[in-house]
Amino acid sequence: MTDFSQAGLLDAYRIEDRTAARLRVNFIASLDGAATHDGLSGGLNNADDKLVFDTLRTLADVILVGAGTVRAEGYGGIRLDAAAEAWRVAHGLPPQPRIAVVSGRLDLEAGHPLFTDAATRPIAITHAGSPADKRADLEAVADVLVCGAATIDLPLALRELAARGLRQVLCEGGPSLFGALLTADAVDELCLSLSPVLEAGTSGRIAHSAAAASRPMRLGHVLTAGDMLFLRYTRPSP
Repeated sequence: MTDFSQAGLLDAYRIEDRTAARLRVNFIASLDGAATHDGLSGGLNNADDKLVFDTLRTLADVILVGAGTVRAEGYGGIRLDAAAEAWRVAHGLPPQPRIAVVSGRLDLEAGHPLFTDAATRPIAITHAGSPADKRADLEAVADVLVCGAATIDLPLALRELAARGLRQVLCEGGPSLFGALLTADAVDELCLSLSPVLEAGTSGRIAHSAAAASRPMRLGHVLTAGDMLFLRYTRPSP
């Protein structure tokens, strides 16, 4: 049996060295590999998965998410509950993690709840070819990081986050962003919730990119809650 208390999960997913920059990715999938149910990843989860989801946010310095996922999944401002805030403060962290949205076109309005309801100032990551007027609009509500000339340079973006003290990065998707991070060989850890359902249909995978990017991983742990599995895979040591 797995201890699904807050303390048990914080220990299971603990970060040993917070001074070392690390990219952790969190996804859920069905038994047959579907990333969504009726178009949303939230259709696959349950209360236990939500606890793991919240735990990973509690441990992060910054949450990294693609603009498409923000729109599709209905992201608002990120606000942890009082217990999570207390744990973070007791461990020398700011009360709330920051959120960074990745967008080449900056097709999010400054009035989006991600910006207006945020507990901390959000970050928008884009490239120099994005619309200048949209960058100017977002600068009123977010820190805008320009990383790359015509496309987003994700390794540069991660270095820029680390330079701001945001070393523990939690990526929540979507699949295109995950695929791009894999292609850049930037992924250190995958936390995968395996939902006990079969979906079939046309749902995509949790990662996709134009070219294959095979990366061997090492099993860190397997947690169980009912019929749900929670897998943690890490990059092998050099």
